[in-house]
Amino acid sequence: MIDAINPLDGRYKDKVKPLAEYFGEYALMKYRVMMECEFLVCLADSKITTLRKLSTAEIALLRNLYNNFSEKSYNAIKKFEATTNHDVKAVEYFIKDALKGTSLKDAMEWVHFGLTSEDTNNCANALMLSLGSRNVILPAIVGIENMLRTFAKEYKNLPMLARTHGQSASPTTLGKEFAVFTARIKRQREQMAKYKILIKLNGATGNYNAFVSAYPKADWLGFTKKFTKHLAEISGAELEANLITTQIESHDTYAELFDMMRRANTIMLDLNQDIWRYISDGYLSQKTKAGEVGSSTMPHKVNPIDFENSEGNLGIANSLFEFFARKLPISRLQRDLSDSTVERAFGTAFGHSYLAYVSLEKGLGKIGVNENKIKEDLLAHPEVVAEAIQTVLRREGYPIPYEALKGLTRGKVVTMEDFAVFIDGLDVNKNIKIELKKFTPQSYIGLAGKIAGMA
Repeated sequence: MIDAINPLDGRYKDKVKPLAEYFGEYALMKYRVMMECEFLVCLADSKITTLRKLSTAEIALLRNLYNNFSEKSYNAIKKFEATTNHDVKAVEYFIKDALKGTSLKDAMEWVHFGLTSEDTNNCANALMLSLGSRNVILPAIVGIENMLRTFAKEYKNLPMLARTHGQSASPTTLGKEFAVFTARIKRQREQMAKYKILIKLNGATGNYNAFVSAYPKADWLGFTKKFTKHLAEISGAELEANLITTQIESHDTYAELFDMMRRANTIMLDLNQDIWRYISDGYLSQKTKAGEVGSSTMPHKVNPIDFENSEGNLGIANSLFEFFARKLPISRLQRDLSDSTVERAFGTAFGHSYLAYVSLEKGLGKIGVNENKIKEDLLAHPEVVAEAIQTVLRREGYPIPYEALKGLTRGKVVTMEDFAVFIDGLDVNKNIKIELKKFTPQSYIGLAGKIAGMA
């Protein structure tokens, strides 16, 4: 759209399209309608009021309002809102208007019965967050995880120079480093997959005042639990009832979900930066595409733009998630409205996250491995075997071996021949010298291959 202010609705609209079903004003209206309709269905089924039983056809009629929610539906709600200046009341009027002239006309006043706006909103937001996470975000994370696992398996035994503090360090394998990110992402993904969001259904100050005034003997706490289970089963969302709240559901589970997202994003940000460095060092290459340009002035450039794009979008998303987690659990006394406008930005944070995942997966699909460069760089740093030699000497009780190796190697350029001369001069038996000379940068990888296979 040429008039889009947010790039998610402009430049990147097609890339984040899968999230449109779950976030944004249109989706919010749809899930509000869903909540209200299923509340009516569940209320009738519970038989705790004088609301009559609904027929199969009547239930289908109600569900059609959200299953076939359309632009026409949305515009009808917005038309009511133009008069009410209250978006939830507009949803109520939209549903009632749809029931006119049907067999449900006698049930019209049971729409939004006993509810406050936040009952509708918190359920709608919970549906959006849970379903958006499960149906779009988690599959995208799984896709990245699987690609990393493939790299971990394929290159689990490819020795590679490690760098700690930016300096040469004990060798690892390329596959093992991919395995680290695989395991880290998997852990966050598994936590997100089983996570439940709390919802509430208890009126204006959380005490069921309106419900009890009409039906004082009804089990409204039990109904909340039943409705939560019902809404979860109908929608596929992971929900749990919160019975102790003010007017608003406290949003603590929102904050917990956002922290999970932020942790997963931080891990992927770390991954982007490492891959960027491996590309810069020549360990990883990038496949070129005919017609693409890397630089407007330097023809040779193949820039790691997918990883850079991912990194930038993860940063934006995490800034929002951090703010959401700090802001939303706080509400003055029994309710203030400052959370409402913030909740409307959920889609922005999820959109930048998803865009980052798409870019990262695209980038991973374009990289190749330069095994010759990796081997060349590793062999250029024989000093990394110093750790192995001094450790074996410790085992043998050799006096101050660390200091001896430090004197040979620290801040110096050494060769394998230098190590051979050093070993020949040691006061140890012949078999130990043979053992020490077997260490090479390529062989000194510990359990890296096995660990990579664990991913």
